[in-house]
Amino acid sequence: MIIKILEIVRIVAVGAAFYFGYSVGYQNGYHPEAQLHIMIPIIIVAIAGFSGIEGLLFGDQAAKAKGFEVGSNYQKQSAIALLSYAVVALIVFYFDWGIQSELTILFTFMFFFTFSATNHAYDAISRKNYKWANINRPFLTLILIGGLFLPVLGALNNF
Repeated sequence: MIIKILEIVRIVAVGAAFYFGYSVGYQNGYHPEAQLHIMIPIIIVAIAGFSGIEGLLFGDQAAKAKGFEVGSNYQKQSAIALLSYAVVALIVFYFDWGIQSELTILFTFMFFFTFSATNHAYDAISRKNYKWANINRPFLTLILIGGLFLPVLGALNNF
């Protein structure tokens, strides 16, 4: 049950990041940097931070929900890596290191997240692992990429 709650919290938080990010980004014209300044830390903390906590505190339950092996040391290592993305995103936001730093942590996170989605898709196809927590990752990743594409492109065009 806790795994489903964390999944819902992640999705709702990312939805809120898009709502508030787009609201800020379109005040008085379009400002993709302002939009991303709101969206990036919320998205990374919601996905990577909560996934890291999930992996460390509820690892066995999370593995079962996704149809993966239970008790893997790699799972703990991955959880720690996910938490590091969230911590760095918060540091970049708090110290206001600017859009280039924000985009760097976003690209780093999205690189991991995209390959993770590829792994989930491969697992669904090769092992017929059609558990919701496994098959939703590729689709949610594509939606996330689609929603970030224009503001990231806008920010890159302003360099």
